[in-house]
Amino acid sequence: MRAMRLHAPGQPLVLERIPRPDPGPGEVQFRVLACGVCRTDLHVVDGELSEPTLPLIPGHEIVGDITALGQGVDDLQVGQRVGVPWLGGTCGACEYCLAGRENLCPQARFTGYTRDGGYAEYGVADARYCFSLDAEDPQAAAPLLCAGLIGYRTWRLAGGEQPRRLGIYGFGAAAHILVQLAVAKGQAVYAFTRPGDDDAQAFARRLGAVWAGDSDQAPPEPLDAALLFAPVGELIPLALSQVRPGGSVVSGGIHMSDIPSFPYRLLWQERSLRSVANLTRRDGEEFLALAPRVPILTETRAYPLEQANQALDDLRQGRLSGAAVLMP
Repeated sequence: MRAMRLHAPGQPLVLERIPRPDPGPGEVQFRVLACGVCRTDLHVVDGELSEPTLPLIPGHEIVGDITALGQGVDDLQVGQRVGVPWLGGTCGACEYCLAGRENLCPQARFTGYTRDGGYAEYGVADARYCFSLDAEDPQAAAPLLCAGLIGYRTWRLAGGEQPRRLGIYGFGAAAHILVQLAVAKGQAVYAFTRPGDDDAQAFARRLGAVWAGDSDQAPPEPLDAALLFAPVGELIPLALSQVRPGGSVVSGGIHMSDIPSFPYRLLWQERSLRSVANLTRRDGEEFLALAPRVPILTETRAYPLEQANQALDDLRQGRLSGAAVLMP
């Protein structure tokens, strides 16, 4: 099969022909129909997430059809369409797993980081961490598997539909999905982009944001909660300064530049600041059932598998609205 593989951080991916992987016990083999290109992939390729299993096939927003079952898999079937997310396996026995907080499992494995992902024609995955999909359009569904899931968990940890005025910092793949959910729930969304990014601001308003502006601007009224999807530590104090007393700031990224020091008064008055780590199967089941009811419509740009490096660079340079998707 063909696959795009990373051999060293900071180096371009290499198109190679390698044997098709066989599923082990508890795993499924699938044919990749589409794989979203996520900012976390950039953090892996660029070396900001520093412990990949090399050589590595990146990609963790995978839509595929099952082609073979490993020993012991009896709740999935050949031909079934599934989504494969970032969280690729856990121990199932630690205190976090037993408490339903498997996203914090110290032995967790991650698709496209510590196990091969979806920048390929075929892959294998832990059957426990495959979500059944009814999606007829794999390209449209792929971004839901991380941008959607992480966006949903970030939104949920910020209070879900309770905040009336919701700020979103960084208007990329996750934000363009989440704004549709928030608007459907009756929330007023305020979108913050890199300064001068008129295209992203127009995109946010088109999707229903009541206001869109530069990240260093103040919204017309205080926010009840702010969600951060841009990996820029300087945004934390800015977001705190725009959140009302008792409000929250939640960072949805797996990597962020250092947060600068800020005066305690920005956190005072019972404002809260927290991060999101990975996802749980509950997140996946809830969000993937909710998305078609909203309905959430993703905006994507398709690339052939061999153009994975171009897709990554377009994401890196901010040349995308919505999400990039590889189509093997």
